[in-house]
Amino acid sequence: MDVAKEEFLREFGRDYGYPGGPKTIDEIRATEFKRLSGMAYLDHAGATLYSELQMEAIFKDLTANVYGNPHSQSDSSFATSEIVRSARQQVLDYLKASPKDYKCIFTSGATAALKLVGEAFPWSHQSSFVYTMENHNSVLGIREYALEQGAQAYAVDIEEAEHDAFTGNVASVQATKHQILTRNEAKFLDKDHTGSAYNLFAFPSECNFSGSKFCLELVKIVKEDLIRYSDGSPSLKGRWKVLIDAAKGCATEPPDLSKYPADFVVISFYKLFGYPTGLGALIVHTDAAKLLKRTYFSGGTVAASIADINYVKRREGIEELFEDGTIPFLSIASLCHGFKVLNSLTIPAISRHTSSLATYLRNILVALRHPNGTSICTIYGSRSSKTLCNEMGPVVSFNLKQPDGSWVGHREVEKLASLSGIQLRTGCFCNPGACAKYLGLTHSDLATNIEAGHVCWDDCDIINGKPTGAVRVSLGYMSTYEDIKKFIDFVATFFVSTQTYAKDVRSQFCGRSIHCADTGFENRYSASQLDLKSITVYPIKSCAGFSMDRWPLSSRGLLHDREWLLQSLTGETLTQKKVPEMSLVRTYIDLSQGILFIESPRCKERLQITLNSSPCNDKREQISLHGQIYQVQGYDKEVDTWFSAAIGRPCTLLRHMSSNHCVSSCERDGVGTCRESRNLLNFPNEAQFLLISEESVSDLNSRLNSTDAQKDVRKTLLQINPMRFRPNLVISGGRPYAEDEWRNIKIGNKCFRSLGGCNRCQMINFVIDAEQIQKTNEPLATLASYRRVKQGKIMFGVLLRYECAAEEGKTGDVWLQVGESIIPDCE
Repeated sequence: MDVAKEEFLREFGRDYGYPGGPKTIDEIRATEFKRLSGMAYLDHAGATLYSELQMEAIFKDLTANVYGNPHSQSDSSFATSEIVRSARQQVLDYLKASPKDYKCIFTSGATAALKLVGEAFPWSHQSSFVYTMENHNSVLGIREYALEQGAQAYAVDIEEAEHDAFTGNVASVQATKHQILTRNEAKFLDKDHTGSAYNLFAFPSECNFSGSKFCLELVKIVKEDLIRYSDGSPSLKGRWKVLIDAAKGCATEPPDLSKYPADFVVISFYKLFGYPTGLGALIVHTDAAKLLKRTYFSGGTVAASIADINYVKRREGIEELFEDGTIPFLSIASLCHGFKVLNSLTIPAISRHTSSLATYLRNILVALRHPNGTSICTIYGSRSSKTLCNEMGPVVSFNLKQPDGSWVGHREVEKLASLSGIQLRTGCFCNPGACAKYLGLTHSDLATNIEAGHVCWDDCDIINGKPTGAVRVSLGYMSTYEDIKKFIDFVATFFVSTQTYAKDVRSQFCGRSIHCADTGFENRYSASQLDLKSITVYPIKSCAGFSMDRWPLSSRGLLHDREWLLQSLTGETLTQKKVPEMSLVRTYIDLSQGILFIESPRCKERLQITLNSSPCNDKREQISLHGQIYQVQGYDKEVDTWFSAAIGRPCTLLRHMSSNHCVSSCERDGVGTCRESRNLLNFPNEAQFLLISEESVSDLNSRLNSTDAQKDVRKTLLQINPMRFRPNLVISGGRPYAEDEWRNIKIGNKCFRSLGGCNRCQMINFVIDAEQIQKTNEPLATLASYRRVKQGKIMFGVLLRYECAAEEGKTGDVWLQVGESIIPDCE
């Protein structure tokens, strides 16, 4: 056992690993999670993992028993009804809810449970929907139902709790009220408020962004009207109902409804024990259930109906009234096996186990420092005895910083973590209020981000110097010290600087273990003649290209380069990131014949598309790509069918039509940074050209095949071809990475502007072997060790723009030629 683990166990040994339980944590991992070998799974807030023994028990149950549709009187139907009844009771027992006071309504997930409350709640023009800023989007969505019915809605921040001096109980809570939202202010008349309206207050038991836990005394505080607003505004009259979103917190600390009688609680079972997905529950107090009104009825919710007259008699049972159609009874039958896992370990033991790991990780991250003494990590979440959020769940959310205080992009952390066998989540985690609150994003910041094209799950992790999201590590009952150690080592390896940033351009790329400016670097590669080695055109975005000795230029770059793209039937632009099979689609353009030829190993016939064919008027449309609008034309069904077969999924081929539309690209204002520039593009991600240096690739290969001095292990012999990076232009001569410093270059007599480095993604790790696509960790993992800029992006190659004054679409006059000399200008 290493020293670090011994220290960890001295501090947390009484809580970690289920001492005295049926199995130790090491036994659990060895027997029930063998599939995690070599991987650190740290996204349990997103979805925890099912046990292999749990799944074996489910399979045995379903293969040994016959469960029929419960809406019948057969023996198999009775068997299903009994298993469903038992499952409802298990859910209520888990929340310590009396079956006399609460009912369990199964839904398709926690989101569906929240939607049910929103659409059935008795909103009126005098109602209010109040919710804490730290709430999931699925809770915020209830706002739409409230506003549509004339109610008002607003968010609050819980600031401070005041306690009774004698009893110690909470006497009142201080809160800040955000902007009041209405859709019909004329109908909301506060002065006429009689107190008969129903209001809804919603909060999470645990914030899925930060892990901050809300004290469940808030249920009583709301119901007894003990919230005091800092602006002095009076509390709203009316009858308050309280909703707890326990989807995140329920896995380690389910709300005790015998102590904190909330009206509505929503949970999601895959968050508890991994399987089944697509199943949740609304636990509703019987009094609150009587207030819910539904318009729609379905099979299973009615006792009788007549087809041709307006008559329906709804069922009286609360569960039956709100469970539309046939419930997912086989998924419900599997719940008992999941609860068996949790009950065998016990929830208090799970809570202590996960809390010990989260506390240890927070302590280590807070202590990490760069050599200049600056903090590496900013952790989000509040833990103050003055508020009702005085405990933390097994979630650690944070962002990393460079030695100069600038942020590391969270998407870059996720990218590198994946290469290191670590699965975590980044972004805002569908919790925009908590995200804005902890990151300090103003309404102006959020509006600017949206205008810049930022949406959930994209790669825009830093805008105007501010992070748009965070990194989240979340833990489950099967998480181990080794998982946390692997993550801590990852952070130390990739993000703890061993040197300060110098002003020299190349030093911004120096990594932790291999430095650009090592001894003899300048002498290893003598200056030599630079010339153009190859020209490659990629007619269809993300498909294979073809190389030529000479090729014409246009105002959009190489003629016909990325002039076509493939789109899914849902309108998504397809790329190799999601459809690696696109790399098997080979293309070639014969300019003399005016034909684009396309081949695929999955298609017997070669496809031909005439370049000058008349567009189909009924196939013209607009699409949005990278925040810009493009005019495109489609093709007939035969073409789309061919491509659908080639990539193994339905798709359509679209061609960019000539227009005067300009899009924004990035123009370099320093290594690894950009400033906006107006530019003509077809369908590339960032720029007209990508340039790669043979010398830079050679240096990368030498690093890939060097001896790892620290581990004394020789890396597997690997040679990367420049074409792995999908360049348009490959150059030869000079020293490695000299292209990083260029501002302008001339190829022959053609002028090009450098727009900065190219941020690499995992597409460069795809390898085609015998017409099969394999994903590896290289070369991205090695590039990450020495080619990361301050924002965390991994740069290799440079982006270029053709400085052309010719009219758009005018081609054939200017050609690039292999062998032409290259003259750089570093200004």
